[in-house]
Amino acid sequence: MKIPAMAKSLVAGVAAGATAAVTAVQDQVLTTGETVTIVLAVLGAWGITYAVPNRPAQDDLMTTTYRGPSGT
Repeated sequence: MKIPAMAKSLVAGVAAGATAAVTAVQDQVLTTGETVTIVLAVLGAWGITYAVPNRPAQDDLMTTTYRGPSGT
């Protein structure tokens, strides 16, 4: 696994967890249900980030899909 893929996953998990945590502590109390929500948000973000591949670079896209006028 490459470092950029791990960094992307880490950022996604932190962003999802932070968003859920900020919403959860609006009343200045963190309940068990809110903690579960935060954990599930982080795990869900990691899972989606792992499951969805990166888009190929523009150079790779052009060389693999364009065959030219003759098709070769």
